[in-house]
Amino acid sequence: MTHTLPIFRGALLPLAFTIIAGCSQSDSDSANTKPTEQLAPPEETGVLEVATRNGSTTYYLDRHENPIGPEYSLISQFAASKGWTVNWTMHDSTAAVLKALKSGNSHIAAAGLTHLPSRTKKFTRGPAHTEITEQLVCHREMRPMPRKPENMPNVGITVTADSSYIETLKTLASEHEGIKFSEDDSKTTEVLLSDVARQEIDCTVADSNIVQVMRRHFPHLEVAMNLTQGNNIGWYLPANSDDLAGTTREWMNSTAGNEAIGYVESRYYAYIGEFDFVDLRALNRRIDKRLPGFMDQFAEAETTTGMPADLLAALSYQESHWDPNAVSPTGVRGIMMLTRSTAESLGVMDRLDPATAIDGGARYLADRHRRLPDTIPEPDRTFLALASYNIGRGHLLDARQLARDLGKNPDSWDDMKEVLPLKADKRYYPSTRYGYARGYEPVHYVQRIRNYRDVINSAFN
Repeated sequence: MTHTLPIFRGALLPLAFTIIAGCSQSDSDSANTKPTEQLAPPEETGVLEVATRNGSTTYYLDRHENPIGPEYSLISQFAASKGWTVNWTMHDSTAAVLKALKSGNSHIAAAGLTHLPSRTKKFTRGPAHTEITEQLVCHREMRPMPRKPENMPNVGITVTADSSYIETLKTLASEHEGIKFSEDDSKTTEVLLSDVARQEIDCTVADSNIVQVMRRHFPHLEVAMNLTQGNNIGWYLPANSDDLAGTTREWMNSTAGNEAIGYVESRYYAYIGEFDFVDLRALNRRIDKRLPGFMDQFAEAETTTGMPADLLAALSYQESHWDPNAVSPTGVRGIMMLTRSTAESLGVMDRLDPATAIDGGARYLADRHRRLPDTIPEPDRTFLALASYNIGRGHLLDARQLARDLGKNPDSWDDMKEVLPLKADKRYYPSTRYGYARGYEPVHYVQRIRNYRDVINSAFN
């Protein structure tokens, strides 16, 4: 079964992945391509050897140095279902991943690999989990922007070596004279996209899900055109690995596999809204100019309350764009935009003092978080706490009861973001304790904070 991201599918799963047996970094391509003895199957050893690469849609470490990422999540849940641990080997490019797979050093390559006939001739195809389009991406200021293949002969295009993009460009070159491109065997697609953003190269080709994530960090990236209609992304195994491939496909097509894909969509893609160049450009500019003046206060608030500093920074950006003198027409003010009554209840005497306001806002969010049931898994509990910060605890409790009445899960953010807007629906709010509320606002509020946090996070690493 193939899924297109981002979509809503299934309930959000708790973060209950298999323990990592080890993680090694490949030193060189030559080290990865030396023939090895045939790997014992994971059924015998209890260890699944996986080749991947660092990337926003594959595997990376968060600010606490914990591994996360779409491929990490899927492989970990698959291995957990079999009672296996996972040994990850990092490679610096798609080419290196495929060489490692060919050498027999890995049971599975999970690295955002497109399923291609040419690859299936060399390797055993595993299950697909994502559908993407390949996109030509250039700098926003490029003139003229190549909107059609006929415009591509005048464009310098660099793509990562041994990628699916090579076949796509070769096909286009056979149909349109003059199209040329170069391969880079040392850089990932993410790095090439950053090169485009810095105008070091004209254009590159990337999968749409990678572009979707990277544009938030590099808003000057522009999709010039789609080059394909749709491709499947999934796993590959060494040649003649039919038994293990069948096991992976059976799991991916099971209820557990579908729920795992649903978790990945919700965790990594579903909250990403429409691309807003002006908003993201302003955010990146303020990360450089405004955020450094408040990072120590956010870090201290994390120490005091346990609320992550990057989350608090994202919340503050949503509230005030890190303007300590911000004042709204309704009287909320300061870098955390606290109401007078909330500030007084927190002992915040001067809402325009950023250190005091950040501490107060962090304590208020921590209180919203603490007063939710301990049984709510993360990250749902944090999302619900943010919604409570925005709409108020009473309205959130109303929405949680509405969820129960409607057969929804009040502990699932995916369900609650459907129920909260009903607080503005006259068919529902009259029966609630606290009545009408603009329940659609906390849904957008949480979505924006999640977006901002992903961009801000690197500043705290």
